Amino acid sequence: MPGASLASGMCFDGSDTIGVEPTPDALRVMTASDNISASSSITNAVFAQGKLSIGITLPITGDDQGVVDFSEQIALAQLADRLGFRALWVRDVPLNSIDYPDPVGHLDPWVLLGALASNTEHIALISGAIVLTLRHPLHVAKGAISVDTLSRGRFILGVGSGDRPPEYAAFGRDPEERRDLYRRHWETLAAAVTVPSRVIPDASPEGAPEFYLLPRPHASIPMLAVGSGGQSVDWIARHSLGWMTYHREPQAQRGRYSMWRAAVDRAASGAFRAFGVAMRLDLVEDADEPATDISLGYRTGHRGLAAILRDMRESGTHHVTLNITSERRPARDIIEEVAAHVLPEFHR
Repeated sequence: MPGASLASGMCFDGSDTIGVEPTPDALRVMTASDNISASSSITNAVFAQGKLSIGITLPITGDDQGVVDFSEQIALAQLADRLGFRALWVRDVPLNSIDYPDPVGHLDPWVLLGALASNTEHIALISGAIVLTLRHPLHVAKGAISVDTLSRGRFILGVGSGDRPPEYAAFGRDPEERRDLYRRHWETLAAAVTVPSRVIPDASPEGAPEFYLLPRPHASIPMLAVGSGGQSVDWIARHSLGWMTYHREPQAQRGRYSMWRAAVDRAASGAFRAFGVAMRLDLVEDADEPATDISLGYRTGHRGLAAILRDMRESGTHHVTLNITSERRPARDIIEEVAAHVLPEFHR
């Protein structure tokens, strides 16, 4: 979906299309239950049955703003932490080009996540999403364990396959192989961030030593599918703590959730699997202004926002991250208004 990252604030698989389920013995990949039980505290704060939590996507910018003051972004993150938002989401944008409508100069996600870990206390930190197909999974594991250590267990590792196919050539990758690459990298990554941590090398020549990662993860780091990565919903339900997708109109999103629930029942019967949405928000000063559609979200007042979130909760959504547009109002004012008038209903 061209432009999805810009509008939604997330880095998704291009069309969020669902792939074909591989044969059962094609790969042995850890299931979600292998790697989320030890990290239940932070996952429960963000994803809980019958509840909806609210997060914020960074950076918060205007539509055409290319230069970001990241000292201000850290201050906004600290404000969100103090006011009770449940998660901060950080994108992975390896390259910029004139062919893709995203003028923002994004920091390397691991650098920004490290800064957030050191400057916040309670809020979950989530990568939304590390482009797993363009990064070596052992490097991703090292970054994830580092952020989880600095944040004292507040990290959720969201991974995707990106939404910019031309980037694959720049990194020497074939976009036609992204589905298989995603599964292989997931397997290596899950082994490394799940207790007990294991390193699966790409090759093991005779006499090669056994490798391990230090520091070791204190607990298994939960892994979240952001977009589909070209996989089937059954695969995602089996291996991920949940599925993060982008905003759709309500009827279409309910259909998406029904498809997800059916996959969970088939592939992870009896287990809880989360469903989350990234939604763009233009919050106006008039609290009673009704919601109108904008690209991948809504323009509305805080009462309209609460009604939208209420409907999403009833439809099965467990988490919404707000991609706030700050064209007309300071981001700080929007964060404070949502915290004062919306969070109390949902974060009880």
